[in-house]
Amino acid sequence: MSLRVGTSAGGTKEIGLAVEQVATNNSDSLEYATVESPGFIGTIRRMAQGQFNSGITDNNSLVKAANDRGSFSEQGVDSIPWYGFYGFPYNIYIVARDGTDIETFDDLAGKNVYPAEPGYSTRATSIDVWSQDPTADVYDQMNIVDLSVEDAPGAMEEGEIDACIAYGAPGAGYTGWVTQIASRIDVHYVEPTDALKESAAAYDGAGTSTIEYGNMPLADQDIGTNSLFTWDIQCNFMFNPTASDDAVYELCRIVDEHNSAVKDTAPQFVGFESTSDMHASAVGAFDIHPGAAQYYKDNDAWDDSLTEASRD
Repeated sequence: MSLRVGTSAGGTKEIGLAVEQVATNNSDSLEYATVESPGFIGTIRRMAQGQFNSGITDNNSLVKAANDRGSFSEQGVDSIPWYGFYGFPYNIYIVARDGTDIETFDDLAGKNVYPAEPGYSTRATSIDVWSQDPTADVYDQMNIVDLSVEDAPGAMEEGEIDACIAYGAPGAGYTGWVTQIASRIDVHYVEPTDALKESAAAYDGAGTSTIEYGNMPLADQDIGTNSLFTWDIQCNFMFNPTASDDAVYELCRIVDEHNSAVKDTAPQFVGFESTSDMHASAVGAFDIHPGAAQYYKDNDAWDDSLTEASRD
């Protein structure tokens, strides 16, 4: 059995390589190969073209692909891969420079806000959450800053950016440019409003979490909160119908039984306290690959809200 798994560069590739290592060490029947792919959107496109039979991509990009939105509005794809299991999140919230009068999300109206570099999934997901009701009125008044992540720390230090998103994962830390900002200037947490929480919960392409700040400290700063409300990019292992049921079943077994071994190499990988946690990021619109579905059923982890994919 073999699986060719497409991954983006950076942390996503680290996840793919960590799973590959654990699969090599703990399976006599599965050959797992990590194949670098151009981002989450590129992974969806290449899977649809049959370039590989598995890939790591995020719920927001998948929702847009399924509905011909965003990058898929002019050039869609003929097929959407099937869900396998949760891989890792990017937990996102907002920080502001100290010295601004920004305290809550509503205070971002009229301010220079940096939601990451154009083309980043964290940026797209944040804007998708903010731009819908009941937060659209605040978003419409923001001055969205378009800069590369290399230039953003300097711009925030110089006062050209008032607030920005911060993102990472508990146990794995923050992305590099956010860490640079926090190492240069003092920042504080922007409190979410009820409207922001409602928007985040309502958007299909994002999850939500509440995280103890002590589990995700930002450059050892006291940012003025003990708890973070985050909207999350949820990244999944997805599979084409060409991925055999037995291969997908075996991979599910490996990451379930050897979850701690994957996390030792890639701390951002989700910790599964139970087998049911493996499908915590499943969006109702996406079918579950039959190999994964059988694994969940065999381990009393199937949820009747899930739908098993059919090749008929």
